[in-house]
Order: sequence, then structure tokens, then C-alpha cells
Amino acid sequence: MKKIGVESGLSAIADYLKNEGYSVELLGGNLENNAAKCDSFDAVVTADYNTNMMGFCNTSTKTPIVNASGLTREEVKNMIEQKTSR
Repeated sequence: MKKIGVESGLSAIADYLKNEGYSVELLGGNLENNAAKCDSFDAVVTADYNTNMMGFCNTSTKTPIVNASGLTREEVKNMIEQKTSR
């Protein structure tokens, strides 16, 4: 079972992923505050809140990050599968 970190504010996506068989943990605060925890997940889903006005994020992790902004729940799941199947 893949373990997915989901940024708070994306509870609908978190619920969908749980129903699809993923182990999901909601991450409070911003991604930078959760950076140490990120490496324990197979993927992390964010809401694009963690980028600055230039579109950059200062957080560095080996864990695949899925930006859910503008995506459906199904598209987020597909992105997770693509990024974790490598």
C-alpha cells in the first residue's frame, strides 16, 4: 500500500485516495515545515500553496510531489501512479 502525504485543504482528494486503497496522512502547515516527514511518503500531494510568486518552491525532497492545482481526483491518482512506478 502506497503511503501518501496530502496537504491540508485537500481533504476531498485525501478521502478519494483512501477509498482507492492508499494510506493517507494529512499534512498540516506548509510543505517546508513538513520537509523532514516527506521522505517517509511514496508521494506528496500539494495544493500549489507552497510556491512563491515566481512559481518556485524551496523545499527539496526525493519524494515525488504532485501539484493538485487544477486536477481532478482521478488525475491526481494517475499522477501518483506515474511518479511512483519508476
